[in-house]
Amino acid sequence: MTIENRYDFVFFFDVANGNPNGDPDAGNLPRMDPETSQGLVSDVAIKRKIRNYIATTCEGEKGYEIYMAERAVLNEQHKKAYEALTLKPESKKLPKRGEDAELLTRWMCDNFFDIRTFGAVMTTEVNAGQVRGPVQISFARSEEPILPLEISITRSSVTNLRDRDKERTMGRKHIVPYGLYRVHGYINAKLSERTGFSEGDLEKLWAAIQGMFDLDRSAARGEMATRCLIVFKHESALGNAPAHELFSRVTVSRLMDEEAIPLGDNRSHDLPPARAFSDYRIDLDDENLPSGISIVEPF
Repeated sequence: MTIENRYDFVFFFDVANGNPNGDPDAGNLPRMDPETSQGLVSDVAIKRKIRNYIATTCEGEKGYEIYMAERAVLNEQHKKAYEALTLKPESKKLPKRGEDAELLTRWMCDNFFDIRTFGAVMTTEVNAGQVRGPVQISFARSEEPILPLEISITRSSVTNLRDRDKERTMGRKHIVPYGLYRVHGYINAKLSERTGFSEGDLEKLWAAIQGMFDLDRSAARGEMATRCLIVFKHESALGNAPAHELFSRVTVSRLMDEEAIPLGDNRSHDLPPARAFSDYRIDLDDENLPSGISIVEPF
């Protein structure tokens, strides 16, 4: 059963001594807003972690294949639908019969979690149509400016015997000492009717947001964890309140000697740099919620 309610959600994750999302066009430096020095993590990077979590935890489960899998060949993914429906692909074209074209796209949605969740443009050489997904995720932005560090590293081994007596190679890695990042997400119930995004898929999405960093450990990414997820559920499929008004109810403060100092307050600029989640407090104003809005706590 597809979902019948619109959802807007906010989640926070943090990183300590790691690079949450390197920019390949900037020597793999952590992504940053150059005007504010706030850290950024792309929506694509977040979706990659969700995909990897689903691929690992739902391996072999019908309907939970991953379309944008690591090293996947997309035309081969599309051919699976043609073979299942005993149709013959024609270069870059959908089948002439509209019913067959719809069946192809539906088959892809039914079998690939990330297509029915995030959507996909499948108009390649083997054309399987395109789908707009019900779940959309924003770029993550750190609550405060970050100061990336460049760390020198030494390679203890050499590749070739002839280099054994040479100096060991020096390298570089970039880390963020600490950053708390905020992400906004949106789930459109009307689009779920087209892709088949279900209540079961929704539960797996919440589980992925909670656990995705635990299955994505690496030396480069340091310590990362989802710290908080706040979900606004609408009674209707179209929604009962603007998302930005709901998001404004979620605020972050710095803690100093048990006092909560809102970010943006002049006093917050004089605080020492945050180095742990315990340096922050996240507050939700759940008083006098708009009619038709409720708060969901997935975990």
